[in-house]
Amino acid sequence: MPQKLTLQSIDVRAVSVPLRRPVVSKVGLFKDWPLILIDLHTREGIVGRSYLEPYLRNAARYVVPALHDLAAAMQGQPLAPLDRFQSNRRSMNLIGYEGVAMIAASGLDMAIWDALAKAAELPLAVLLGGSIGAVPAYNSNGLWLTGVATLAREAEELMAEGGFAGLKLRLGRDRLADDLAAIGEVRTAAGDGIKLMVDFNQGLPLGDALHRCHALDDQGLYWFEEPIAYDNTAGYAQLARELRTPVQLGENFYGPRDLYKAVCAGAGDYVMPDLMRIGGVSGWLRAAPIAAAAGIQVSTHLYPEVAAHLMRVTETAHWLEWQDWADPILKQPFAVANGHIEIADVPGIGIEWDEAAVARYRYDF
Repeated sequence: MPQKLTLQSIDVRAVSVPLRRPVVSKVGLFKDWPLILIDLHTREGIVGRSYLEPYLRNAARYVVPALHDLAAAMQGQPLAPLDRFQSNRRSMNLIGYEGVAMIAASGLDMAIWDALAKAAELPLAVLLGGSIGAVPAYNSNGLWLTGVATLAREAEELMAEGGFAGLKLRLGRDRLADDLAAIGEVRTAAGDGIKLMVDFNQGLPLGDALHRCHALDDQGLYWFEEPIAYDNTAGYAQLARELRTPVQLGENFYGPRDLYKAVCAGAGDYVMPDLMRIGGVSGWLRAAPIAAAAGIQVSTHLYPEVAAHLMRVTETAHWLEWQDWADPILKQPFAVANGHIEIADVPGIGIEWDEAAVARYRYDF
């Protein structure tokens, strides 16, 4: 094992992969899903890999140059992710800690940790002091704002994909009756014992969210996720105070301090950081203990491969959100069985590219 790893260069490519079930939500319609693939090359010959999910194809025009700028500043330096997390953020503080600056820093951070774990010949979870194993997950690959009549069949399919005991359903239709009908269809197909997480994708103003969530508060739902705009902390605190159903938020926390502010404000009952925004592995390692100190359970948002490792070292680990959206470009997608994602006993995160698929789905930006 090398005494240290030194950054030599990065290769960055953009791909857009087809979704088996198009995303239909308050944030838009997506039939394909863009990914930014990062290969971080070291002088010692080890390659760290990660990917980003920027939602929009054109976002690569802004994120990729930021990745190259950060990597150029690190060239020839030892890989020390906790140090680089701080310095990369500081290097961009004049344009703000949110948005592209954090997204680019997060992508490099995940690739650095992958390289370090490979150098140690350990899975990432083991390098971080934990162990590999199964991580409880719910299926988030469907149940969008589509016709209510399609939901029962889709719920059956989603449960069968990996023996799932939890599903995510999107709500926020124009009429309360349609949301109630959607819940009924899924429950009829999946059974009353299903854990049903519902996501509004920030689709409601606060007043409408109060009406809708109070009206659904007796439905036995597992959580209400992001009913209102992510930055309305006071509104989330009001919802969390008034509702019996737990309130989930956090995919838009930009760094550990955002999580801390939300916890201090009582803005939610659960949190679910997104690795692209929280700061990659380094940001997660600093954010998760804040939630744990407050006794708040931590779930994940996107990036299931990296997130699975982190859930194994998170004190108040809760649920992993399972999506297979990156599977088409992975050489060996993670296995799912009995409602759990399985971490393979391989060095690093466990992601390698299927280069033929990458060539097929690659696009210029």
